Amino acid sequence: MGLKSLRRKILEESKVTWYIAGPAILASVFQFSIGFVTVVFVGRLGSTELAAVSIVQNVIEDFAFGVLLGMGSALETLCGQAVGAGQFNMLGIYMQRSWIITCVTAMVLSPFYIFSSPVLKLFHQSDDISEMAGKYSVLVIPQLFAYAINFPLQKFLQSQSKVMVMTAISGVSLMVHILLSWVFVTKLNYGLAGAAAAGNISWWIINLAQIIYVVSGFFPEAWTGLSWLAFHSLAAFVKLSLASAIMLCLELWYYTAVILLVGGLHNAEIEVDSISICMNLELCTLMVALGFNAAVSVRVSNELGAGRPKAAKFSVIVNVAASAMFGILFMVIIFSTRNDFPKLFTTDPTVMTATSKLGTLLAFTMFLNSIQPVLSGVAVGAGWQTLIAFVNVGCYYLFGLPIGAVLGYKFNLGAKGIWSGMLLGGLLQTLILIFITIRTNWEKEASQAEDRIQTWGGITEARESTGC
Repeated sequence: MGLKSLRRKILEESKVTWYIAGPAILASVFQFSIGFVTVVFVGRLGSTELAAVSIVQNVIEDFAFGVLLGMGSALETLCGQAVGAGQFNMLGIYMQRSWIITCVTAMVLSPFYIFSSPVLKLFHQSDDISEMAGKYSVLVIPQLFAYAINFPLQKFLQSQSKVMVMTAISGVSLMVHILLSWVFVTKLNYGLAGAAAAGNISWWIINLAQIIYVVSGFFPEAWTGLSWLAFHSLAAFVKLSLASAIMLCLELWYYTAVILLVGGLHNAEIEVDSISICMNLELCTLMVALGFNAAVSVRVSNELGAGRPKAAKFSVIVNVAASAMFGILFMVIIFSTRNDFPKLFTTDPTVMTATSKLGTLLAFTMFLNSIQPVLSGVAVGAGWQTLIAFVNVGCYYLFGLPIGAVLGYKFNLGAKGIWSGMLLGGLLQTLILIFITIRTNWEKEASQAEDRIQTWGGITEARESTGC
């Protein structure tokens, strides 16, 4: 391939990538910012309130978020490869199946919200923070069911590269959330109850708007109405959904475990506040990588479903390179402002100092997290969820967390030591994912995608859904 031809291919793939990644990044930022805005408003109520809401977001909600997003992520593989194979009429059925599974899962997770206070105390969190967190977590249960509806909707839209409307809806909802938070928390002084109400309303606005978009005739092939076929093959669908959930949850719960480790340190309130601020900032920039995660997942699944393995491989290279450049930019910004960015979140000088000490580790984590999520998107697009779950167990729970615990407790490095362990676990996982991706036989993956489409009823059920 000549240099001109290579440049043309890179440009073409970049255009397709940014058509998906750009709006996906904005949608991720807008949706994440709902929680981010909540933290900003609650931070003005007091350090205990900030710690309580932070621990609910990073432990309780992240736990449920990971399970539900993982269960819904099965659609990234199935819908993406079905689109590549031209079988659009299965997408609505797949989404309805996923709704059934995620809503039942949300019901199962509800007690975790209701009894969050004793659960947090079980993990040696302070009584004051646990009690306040328990009250707040009950108030945000409506968001749990909002996630259950939202994630399958997102995968349905993303698999067809229909992300612009999703982005606009998320942007409007964020503006509404800022207004509601200001009214409920600042003007009316409703405290944590007001913060929870603002979040609940904002998430359900997103869901209702997306549902109206889907059922309004914009997807004549993919959405043909509710179907009893949604109840077919549920057991097999649950199996694939569980594999996706385990893969993703092991990543998200890693952060939860880190928060719990920090919560057991001396002077836990300050340590939790500082690491929560860093995690919120990290997760905000992570939205860029998640945009490329969505793009590469769609591109890989579409191309494998269409039987174009070389195109899938080339898309991986372009997406990883683009996301890594943003990671370098974020790393430089955080490193150069590590003494100033804490002021955005708190007025407590003790918390500011503790947060600044984590600045260098945060900067390197941001770079690493510009690559790892994109490689995870490749895994989802290709259907490697089970393999990656094993990788995550080894890197995070058998390597990263033990090192972090030893550094944090045994060597008295506190939150800095625990974060160092988290960083090392993420580094090992990224290196392994790079190795797996380089060694992949993409022709074989395309063949397996064809088998997967047939196994999941791509032919038989499509005929039933159209009455043929």
